[in-house]
Formats: sequence, C-alpha cells, structure tokens
Amino acid sequence: MALVGGLPTAIRLMQEAGVWVVGLDEAGDARLDGLDLAQPVCLVLGAEGQGLSRLVRQRCDAVAAIPLRGRLNSLNVAAAGAVACFEVARQRA
Repeated sequence: MALVGGLPTAIRLMQEAGVWVVGLDEAGDARLDGLDLAQPVCLVLGAEGQGLSRLVRQRCDAVAAIPLRGRLNSLNVAAAGAVACFEVARQRA
C-alpha cells in the first residue's frame, strides 16, 4: 500500500516497471474476478463518492467493477479494497 502525491505520474512509473494498473470503479468496463491478477498488479481506488478522476481512469490499464448482487449497488472504498486484495490473493494461491 502506498500514498502518492501525484497519482497519474505514479501510474506511469508503475507501468514502466512492468506493473499492470487496475482501477476500481462501480462503472468499470470489466469484472474484477474476470481479470488475471496473478501478475504484478497495482490496485487504484478512488475517493468515496467521487470515484476515480477522469485522468486516473484514462491512465489505468483496466478499470474493473466488483460484481454485486441484490439491492447493493456499491461498496465503500475500504470494503472494495479488501475484496480486491482478497481476489488478488485468491488468484495467486
């Protein structure tokens, strides 16, 4: 886990280092559980309510949603981060 001052620059540096950058957003183009997360990956989580900024979303290699069922339409950022980390660990096991 890392806090960085400039997320777009940090994303570029991660990509140059061979890390696949996945943004989490409820309106993501892909399902989180459908991505190959067994490779080096950086998960980018946006602010609660606002989500990912336009520039950060554009810079990510993929933007994924966590599939939800029932009446629940989103998770708070802490819960989304925990679910995403679990999925990375599950795929690497």
